[in-house]
Amino acid sequence: MDKPTTYGVVLFPSTSAAIRAEKLTQKAGLKVKLIPVPRQLSSDCGICLRFEWDQADVVRSVLEAKGVEIWGIHRIEIGPGSQRSVLGQ
Repeated sequence: MDKPTTYGVVLFPSTSAAIRAEKLTQKAGLKVKLIPVPRQLSSDCGICLRFEWDQADVVRSVLEAKGVEIWGIHRIEIGPGSQRSVLGQ
């Protein structure tokens, strides 16, 4: 059985905050990507910042240091069959 892939997403109050966060985290050398917000997290349209889960503390630190407002950081697993489950904040 394949091991699930674990990543994190950061939710933001605005698209501009998400774009700013992407630029700041990339400048800090982190591998990130803007993606649509997973439906399990919000029914609103929007984008979030996807990152490797083991970098969660660094992502949070970079965003806090620059005063970027966030709505939450969530851990996501993608398992066999591409099933997604939200595991927590």
